[in-house]
This record gives sequence, structure tokens and C-alpha cells, in this order.
Amino acid sequence: MSAVTLPLDRSPGFGVYIHWPFCAAKCPYCDFNSHVRHQPVDQERFARAFETELATMRDRTGPREVTSIFLGGGTPSLMKPETVAAVLEAVARNWTVPAGIEVTLEANPSSVEAERFRGYRAAGVNRVSLGVQALNDKDLRFLGRLHNVEEALLAIGLAREIFPRLSFDLIYARPGQTPEAWRAELEQAIGYAVDHLSLYQLTIEEGTPFHALYAARKFTLPDNDHAADLYALTQEATAAHGLPAYEISNHAQPGAESRHNLTYWRYGEYVGVGPGAHGRFVENGRRTVTIAERMPETWANLVEAKGHGVTGGEVLTRAEEADEFLLMGLRLAEGIDLERYEALAGRGLSSSRLSVLQEEGLVAPVGNARLRATSAGMIVLDAVVADLAR
Repeated sequence: MSAVTLPLDRSPGFGVYIHWPFCAAKCPYCDFNSHVRHQPVDQERFARAFETELATMRDRTGPREVTSIFLGGGTPSLMKPETVAAVLEAVARNWTVPAGIEVTLEANPSSVEAERFRGYRAAGVNRVSLGVQALNDKDLRFLGRLHNVEEALLAIGLAREIFPRLSFDLIYARPGQTPEAWRAELEQAIGYAVDHLSLYQLTIEEGTPFHALYAARKFTLPDNDHAADLYALTQEATAAHGLPAYEISNHAQPGAESRHNLTYWRYGEYVGVGPGAHGRFVENGRRTVTIAERMPETWANLVEAKGHGVTGGEVLTRAEEADEFLLMGLRLAEGIDLERYEALAGRGLSSSRLSVLQEEGLVAPVGNARLRATSAGMIVLDAVVADLAR
């Protein structure tokens, strides 16, 4: 296995995000830009469109050194290895891509094949993120997943054999889930020798099938106190097994953090390519947001007509940048650099508000240079950020 460059410093980085919008089925909790097609997708057409939009983005960003690449979705493991290879080659044509940088591909256990995994590895993918979501079949059916536990474990084993790095996702605070059951499932997950886990509380997103079912009281979720207990248990169990939280929902062995996601949370720059993809990068000295057309075929038509599928976006004000920096950075265990906040906002954080939040045990200084949210603050982070940003 080749060496993989890991985030040894706190540099924000410059990432490239590729969005593959297709899924075999739409999960009832999912509000991501994903689409089911009952006819084969023209992958060659979409690969060409990715290549075209990447070139357009290169014209906008200028020369940069890429620190991570992430193929998300949707279900990128429905892509042919040849499609992945073409996209990664296009990234390398447009920017400097150092050897060994993190290249992640999201995969669903139901679409995993050993031959395809080996093809991704040969194309340059060195990290896989598996959407396992649960380790019991009843809850997998409730979550609308196409795989069962046996298939999930097979996918984990294959990924561990083929890729240098592996992460997988689990969803907790599921209906009827007890702390004892979640602890057992979490310890089972940790036992599969992963170096990174993404652990998300089940939330009800507007516009999803779960939203309508929940409103109709077809199922219930743990109340806030129960959910807080599950969150605390999650922090305790992962830390005890050497995978402490480095972000609200993400846990890793030291050095195995997701370089790409750290770019988001450290408020770095990234290009987003593909249907519905978002980007944030500095252009003409100002941080620019790009938002692409969500419908895949419409996006491809736009790219073929004018070189990109961007249909929305804005140039952020300094105040908006500072607010985003707070919102993203306080999700991290390392917290935020106060000097960088001052440079973005043109002012420091209010000392009176900081004092109140510290007295309430919601934030804590890290030396003289940084500020972090405490465990209690993480649970009410939106309110903490709103208070600081006033």
C-alpha cells in the first residue's frame, strides 16, 4: 500500500469535491441531491461533463495545489472504475495533485464488488467511506437500506483489504434504541479495525418520506434528554477505544481524520463539481460561493452548452465569512483561531458574551490563541454560534 499524506498541521487546504447524483434507491431519511434512474446512466457523458466543468473551475481558481479529493453522492460506488479514473485524471490536468493525497470515495455495501473496489484503487482512490448506517437488519430495513448486516461486513472486509484507509457511517438515536443496544453496536463497529467513524443522530429533514411519516406519528424518536445521553455515550465509548471525536459527529485515531472534511470545517477552499455541488473559493480576492443545477440531466445540458452547470452563488461579505468560520470551526475539537476570526470579521469576539458562555460551561479557551466549544456547548452549538456572532 502506498503512503497517504495525513493532516499534520491545521492548514485549511484546497479540496475538490465531485458529486455523483445517482442512487439505486432513495433512503427515506435522505435530503441529499440524489436521484434514482431506472435506465442505465450514460456514464461516459457525465464523465465528459465533469471534465469540462473542472476545466472551467480551473479558469476561475487559477493554479492551486490540491490537498484532498472527495467523490460523494448519491452513490459513487455505482460509477465504473473507468469513470472514476477519468475524473481523477481531469483533476490532475487542471491543478497540482501531489502524490499520496487523500482521495475518498463513498460507497454503499449493496453496490460493493471486489473487482470494482480494485478498479477504484488502481484509479487512485486510497480511502473509502462506507454507508453502513446500522449493524442490525431490522433497523437497516427501517432506514430503507438495500444491504443487510452480512453484506455490510463483507464490504468492510473487502475495503480493509484493498484500501489503506476506511471509514464508515452509523446512524443512532433510532426509534426504540436503548443506550445498552447502542453501546454494543458501537463497540462492535470499533472492533472492525476502522480508523475513522462518522456517527450521526437520526434527524427528520423536511421534504423526506420520514418527515411525513414522523408527522403522522408512524414512529417516534428518542426525546432530547435520551438523545443527549446517547451522544454522551458515543463520546465516551469512542474515546475509550482510541477514536476520540475531532468534530461533533466524526471520530478518528490521531492522524486518521478526514483531510477533506477538515478543509470544510477549517474554512478552507474547495471546488464543487457535479449536479447540486457547492463550492467556496477565493476569486479576485473575495470568497465566492458556487451552486450547481441539481437535476442531473439539466446540469449536463448546461455544461455542454456553456462549460459549467453553475446556476447560483454569491460573493460573501466579510461578516458572512466570519459567521461561517465560527459555525464550521466550533464544530471541531481543536476550535477556532481567534486571530483568523478577527482578520475575517474586522473585530474580535465580544468579551462580555465570551465571559457569559464560559461561565455557563459552553466554551473554553485553548491557550491564548484559540477557542473551542465544550461537550455541553457542542449539544447546543447553533445557539452558541448565534450568540457569539451577534
